[in-house]
Amino acid sequence: MTDVDYGARLDRARKELERLDADVLVVSLGSDLPYLTGYRAMPLERLTMAVVPREGEPLLIVPELEAPRVRVRSGVFAIRAWAETEDPIEIVVSRIGTSRMVLIGDQTWAVFLLRLQEKLPDTRFRSARELSAALRVVKDPAEIDLLRRAGVIADGVAARLATHRFTGETELQVSQMVGEMVKAGGNESADFAIVGSGPNGASPHHDPGDRRIDSGDPIVIDFGGRYHGYSSDTTRMFHVGKPSRRYLEVHAVVLDAQQAAVDAVRPGVSAESVDAAARRVISEAGYGDYFVHRTGHGIGMDTHEDPYIVAGNTQLLEPGMVFSIEPGIYLPGEFGVRIEDIVVCTGDGAERLNNSPREVVIVD
Repeated sequence: MTDVDYGARLDRARKELERLDADVLVVSLGSDLPYLTGYRAMPLERLTMAVVPREGEPLLIVPELEAPRVRVRSGVFAIRAWAETEDPIEIVVSRIGTSRMVLIGDQTWAVFLLRLQEKLPDTRFRSARELSAALRVVKDPAEIDLLRRAGVIADGVAARLATHRFTGETELQVSQMVGEMVKAGGNESADFAIVGSGPNGASPHHDPGDRRIDSGDPIVIDFGGRYHGYSSDTTRMFHVGKPSRRYLEVHAVVLDAQQAAVDAVRPGVSAESVDAAARRVISEAGYGDYFVHRTGHGIGMDTHEDPYIVAGNTQLLEPGMVFSIEPGIYLPGEFGVRIEDIVVCTGDGAERLNNSPREVVIVD
């Protein structure tokens, strides 16, 4: 993403360090690193780590052979490339010094945390999730624009699928095709393509296999990609031939539940109240025991991030929060139905970032 003010993000991170009474933030793999620096590390056994003290110069420590890939656009991080014969943990330790409290990124490999704890026995390490969530949970206009564009690409894939002939293809073949469509639409990567046909649709995260799609099959297709570092995620329902009355009934309940949750979105309401709005519709229809997951998850640089739209999360929604709304009903041995859109909480409600048809799409 261009035109990012990484200096402002760093200032916010330091304010969060102060609020949390911590001295240093260290992040390694995962999206916190590119959020702060503009650089996404490869998941290698060689350590890459950003060290952000509450005061003083922040440092990005990278393997020497990876240094040519580092393009830190912020101008606020110094770069320290370490040679194969050096111990990068010692470099990190020297920067942490005698700090009392260190917040460490959740996706840091355990082997690195264990070594840091061994080298710094008097330093307390805590998860940096509260800090990173505070930084990333409200998206700025440029981030929302990228998520909006990612949603347009997903809608284009859904439109192509609506004209596809599924009969005789395996779930795996369809999944591979969807992944190709996701990339062809303009994403740099296809992150996942769940395809569950017939009774396999009753498994929310079904692993596409060799089951051949046939007449009378409902098909759950849940897919996402990455556009300029920002994720898409949508689920649409397709049906080969005329659906049964029971299927149409269940689909209508899920559609009503999704609309109820979308209507519940506005600043100042809790995340759990949005979940409750969807769950109430499904429960009143008699399918409450078959809605087995949360209503949604935040999305941004990660497909799943804060805020989570789930019972027990009392976090209040704010303008700029972006998350999925994806209620579902899963009937073992029969079929599943899930309808998913990404929405932005705005000043007066929800803006959908997916606008492909949510009704039953009849295919061959």
